[in-house]
Amino acid sequence: MSVLSLQNLKVSYQKQAVINALDLEIEAGEIVALFGPSGGGKSTVLKSIAGLLDEVEGHIEVNGVTLLSDKVRLPAEKRNTGLIFQDYALFPHMTVAENVGYGLHKLKKSQRAERIESMLALIKMTEYADKYPHELSGGQQQRIAIVRALACEPSIMLFDEAFSNIDPQLRFELIADIRALLKHQNTSALFVTHNQDEAFAFCDRIAVLNQGRIEQIGTSEQLFNYPSTKFVAEFLSDGLWLNAEITCPNRLSSELGELPYTGAESLAQRVGEQVHVFLRPHHLRLELAPDADSKVEHERFVGEFYESFVAWQGQQVKVKTFYSFLNKHVHIKVDTNVKVVFDAA
Repeated sequence: MSVLSLQNLKVSYQKQAVINALDLEIEAGEIVALFGPSGGGKSTVLKSIAGLLDEVEGHIEVNGVTLLSDKVRLPAEKRNTGLIFQDYALFPHMTVAENVGYGLHKLKKSQRAERIESMLALIKMTEYADKYPHELSGGQQQRIAIVRALACEPSIMLFDEAFSNIDPQLRFELIADIRALLKHQNTSALFVTHNQDEAFAFCDRIAVLNQGRIEQIGTSEQLFNYPSTKFVAEFLSDGLWLNAEITCPNRLSSELGELPYTGAESLAQRVGEQVHVFLRPHHLRLELAPDADSKVEHERFVGEFYESFVAWQGQQVKVKTFYSFLNKHVHIKVDTNVKVVFDAA
């Protein structure tokens, strides 16, 4: 049985549809991202699950309990969800221990103290129990906010851009720690983000949301290597669109020559069909070609490689140019005439 089930979810603001007929299932212990551009409806879905919005229709079920249906509309405080925002939301006048224990008033004093200590031990912050939020770093504050929610044993955790305020150098350390914590607790989570690196690092599956509908859901590898729509392909990475012809079940003919096909769909019945192919920067390379019409217009150094930008047949093409540490001048410089080729290596 799914921990979270959304069926035919519809959400409106002032009678204007924002989410329309959305379905989503999350299994026990699974971490799923709602990933997409700003304004696409990600936070709206999260708030609908948490019971923070009024104009919501459809069916929401958590651990077999109906939160929303035609006949049921549980208030937010009875939905047993843990909601984490980007601003930590700790009580500044309370110590770390008091913050973690805030929602545990139904427990006996000894049980409450034991739960607080065990939650702080999970994030290796026991020695911070008597500190106040202003004495902690942003990453430490967010850890406390998360274990405060986990201490109440929610059926599912809801993260709304929860890592966006963390220093980039520490963000992925925090993401790894929180992912490990959720897996240790076998706690399911729904994570809203517009940051692709966060979604890939934190989540088991990713639902790409665009204008209130899920375009595709799958693992990061599935989405990146086998996008099912034009939007998903372009949203995940820059790339080059090519006209091509299917010449056999595993090969296509294009303006850049022969291309291998490794997708899941069989092309056996489509031989001879004209199609569009999307190639990402790592599929391409540049060759010196003094007589070519294309030139490297500009470039940027990003640490492990150069990104070279070339005007090619009306499109701006980005190519990743790797270089040797011992020979830093092997990349092709700006204003050099080049030929764009498919990198079969």
